[in-house]
Amino acid sequence: METDTIAAISTPMGEGAIGIVRISGPKAIETADQLYDGRIRLADADSHTIHYGHLREPESGDTMEEAMVSVLRAPRTYTKEDIVEINCHGGLTSVNRVLQLVLTHGPRLAEPGEFTKRAFLNGRIDLSQAEAVMDLIRAKTDRAMNVAMNQVEGKLSTRVQTLRQTLLETVAHVEVNIDYPEYDAEEMTLEVIREKGGEVAASIDGLLTTAHQGKILREGLATVILGRPNVGKSSLLNSLVHEEKAIVTDVPGTTRDVVEEYVNVRGVPLKLLDTAGIRETEDIVERLGVQRSREVVKDAELALLVLNYNEAVSGADEELFQLIQDQDAIIIVNKTDLDQQINLERVRELAGGNPVITTSLLKDEGVDELEEAIRCLFFGGDMDAGDMSYVSNSRHIALLEQAKRAVNEALEAADSGMPVDMVQIDITRAWEILGEVIGESVQESLIDQLFSQFCLGK
Repeated sequence: METDTIAAISTPMGEGAIGIVRISGPKAIETADQLYDGRIRLADADSHTIHYGHLREPESGDTMEEAMVSVLRAPRTYTKEDIVEINCHGGLTSVNRVLQLVLTHGPRLAEPGEFTKRAFLNGRIDLSQAEAVMDLIRAKTDRAMNVAMNQVEGKLSTRVQTLRQTLLETVAHVEVNIDYPEYDAEEMTLEVIREKGGEVAASIDGLLTTAHQGKILREGLATVILGRPNVGKSSLLNSLVHEEKAIVTDVPGTTRDVVEEYVNVRGVPLKLLDTAGIRETEDIVERLGVQRSREVVKDAELALLVLNYNEAVSGADEELFQLIQDQDAIIIVNKTDLDQQINLERVRELAGGNPVITTSLLKDEGVDELEEAIRCLFFGGDMDAGDMSYVSNSRHIALLEQAKRAVNEALEAADSGMPVDMVQIDITRAWEILGEVIGESVQESLIDQLFSQFCLGK
């Protein structure tokens, strides 16, 4: 447990109206009081109040900054420690000068995520809530933010705690049977294991059902735009981003490398990858781009295959269909403003049940239908848009899957007539694994690794 006082800049670096330097620890108020010159001493200020004044260098008395200083006393703070937040002007020089002034009078520079780490270590939040704080900061859509907010508020923690309590009660029942064998309660104990274990396995299944969607909401859906040269791939990227991100010309082979951009499509965060047109070429630079495009397609979770309405389906197009046959895909037939040369029935046959959308990106036609197809594909059409109880963290998903396997092994052991003390091993293991989700049984090295991914000052 850390007991020293830490400080860091908690606002983004750059020019802005306000910059905030945060101090947390037992000497936070004492340190700020040395530097603050206002109507009252901060040591005498009530908790959760803000005060106008100036920051001065104690030795020289020189004025360093004009500031609004917030005083927040433990335990009703983010870290459950005394916190002082100095609100100063938002310039780079101003904020850095305030931080240096603070650091020369006692506190040390906080490590990345150390304020949130202290909130966890001091018991204000559990590990899953702490991880959700960074998800909240990095959220790319309203849906992703709602998922993270629910986890910050402890909805996942509550469900995991309930599952652990059920398993703990089951283990206690087994212990009674082991300690008092004269009551011959083994069959009744095995029945309890089957009942409670089944409930836990079903609940974990419920959490894992939405895990794929939750993970994508958190990390973005890797989406590749592919097609032959000059079919409108870069125009599609620009339409979805609503900005001229990629160069669009009538010259085939304009895109020589993979262009990456994040976009929010009706609540679905897409990590869009616009690839070089896939074709045989003698141009060494374009050939390298085509090679990279093929590699990117393999790792994509969604493929947007663009075809030309003004051209018949070619052998190269059919090869692209083969390339994405094992992936979720949407087929986009672009350039409907030109004469039709393509056989749409053949396109639907090659699409194999994947949606086929016709567009004229030049006239901004069909984009709404495409965005709706992406939304329906992602949410499956039967998911409640208001249900934000997703498991979105890869670590949580892996642990839930391990816990489910342990519970299922316990159920199989119970059905095969194994002694209850042997069955108990798997039940206990599931209880411990679920504890890792919320941080009640986790290694210190993992905690350090998780918080090292946070931004400084959070």
